[in-house]
Amino acid sequence: MINLEDSVKKEQEIEINDDFHRAIDLIVHSSANVFITGKAGTGKSTFLQYCRCEVKKNLVILAPTGVAAVNVQGQTIHSFFNFKPDIIVEAVSSVKIKPDMTKIYKNLQTLIIDEISMVRADLMDCVDTFLRLYGPKEDEVFGGVQIVFIGDLYQLAPVVTPDERHIFQTLYKSPYFFDAHVFNKVEMEIIEFEKNYRQKEAGFLELLNAIRNNDVTEQNMETLNQRYNSTFEPKPDEFYVHLTTTNKLADQINEERLHALNEDLFTYEGKVRGDFTQGSLPTHEVLDLKVGAQVMLVNNDSEKRWVNGSIGEVVDIFKAGFNSVAVQVLLNDGQRVEVEPYTWEIFQFYYNEKKGAIDSRVMGSFKQFPMRLAWAITIHKSQGKTFDRVVVDVGRGAFCHGQIYVALSRCTTFDGIFLKKKIETKDIKMDRCVAEFLTEYQYQISDKKFPQNEKLRIINEAIDKNRALEIVYLKENNQRNRRAILPKSLRSFERDEKKHWGVEAFCLQRQEDWVFRLEYILELQLFEEVKV
Repeated sequence: MINLEDSVKKEQEIEINDDFHRAIDLIVHSSANVFITGKAGTGKSTFLQYCRCEVKKNLVILAPTGVAAVNVQGQTIHSFFNFKPDIIVEAVSSVKIKPDMTKIYKNLQTLIIDEISMVRADLMDCVDTFLRLYGPKEDEVFGGVQIVFIGDLYQLAPVVTPDERHIFQTLYKSPYFFDAHVFNKVEMEIIEFEKNYRQKEAGFLELLNAIRNNDVTEQNMETLNQRYNSTFEPKPDEFYVHLTTTNKLADQINEERLHALNEDLFTYEGKVRGDFTQGSLPTHEVLDLKVGAQVMLVNNDSEKRWVNGSIGEVVDIFKAGFNSVAVQVLLNDGQRVEVEPYTWEIFQFYYNEKKGAIDSRVMGSFKQFPMRLAWAITIHKSQGKTFDRVVVDVGRGAFCHGQIYVALSRCTTFDGIFLKKKIETKDIKMDRCVAEFLTEYQYQISDKKFPQNEKLRIINEAIDKNRALEIVYLKENNQRNRRAILPKSLRSFERDEKKHWGVEAFCLQRQEDWVFRLEYILELQLFEEVKV
């Protein structure tokens, strides 16, 4: 039997909560399709690493981009299915199947797709079509394979080019994976990781949630723009990272800062071997460094001295032995560490005849110092990272869904943020279809698990016995709350010519009377030991 807590703590010190247990139980002990979501900093990446190491199924992990695939030791979606970049559903039946891949598709049990927010609807339909043809069970949804999606739909969205936009809109309601045609035929369990391990300040978390849901008030905007200071220039030892909306601005800042250092320039050429594409490189193939350069480390150290995203300053570059060089970096936590070249590997899944199971093998490698210049990086590249201090520079304004939320949620504290430009309400962009999907889908699941009559029965029992209830309450804007309530009565009311039920109750958190709409209650249960 797997010891879940020990397994996860090998990867990262993190509390193992009920949501984590429920998600892994579904993956390990059922064939249910699962969407694991959660706000920034809730442990989704740690959960994925656990699955990769410990789930004993014929499992494959995929991601939409090369860099993301390298980070999870998986493959890109296109690579695994041998799709061309411009794949369409009609062309799937013509995809050439590599002979050694046939058994992998036939024996596949669980397919995990990370960063699902960036996967387009048309690509999901291609995956479904392919697995119906070549998966374990012909003509079944996704070929009978258990599908696990991981990601936050409130972060960066799928990319649809201007040339594709018109034709895409005629075929799909939105570019998001959930509007793929296959999702008219598939059921999914949604598990939201709720506990935030990145930010601890209640006020900052409340502000981030308002921005995430595009539900900001004037007070929220006033609070946020208290961090505005257009002339702010951090000191070199403060390790601020500029977050920009474009590669051009990030590159410009890094080049200017590097050029301004009155130190010798060292240039290191990385070594690419085998099938390691340019789009998968986690740092520059040709890396320029100077003493004094601010860098971001882009791997997880085996000795746990740093993680992917740690910020530091190059303090020395020296020979570390015969024909080898090391870079000494002062990390922002005060540690001085010696960093040597690191080798990333790119994997391909295959069917291991000896084991009778899906396995992975190395198809290529890239060796380079695991760092990149980091006075500035794009908001896009910052996704998944954690910083103590950031300068957010939106330039002419944010231009896509989730951009401001991603930028601000990288930082561990509110006081660690400076804004080069005031954030306006028009900069906070959120696709309404995301909130609509998440709320409506969860209401549908709740109606199946807890039909109205069952909810009424449980509430009446609590009223009769004077017992408290624990409820999960989801508002129309996808604001999810867990509440402890003491129900007093049920009453019906009419709205939009429909009959609705409301629960009049005393909310133990708010310490006040409240009316909870029955259809917004996703889950409810009597407290086992609490009587009020």
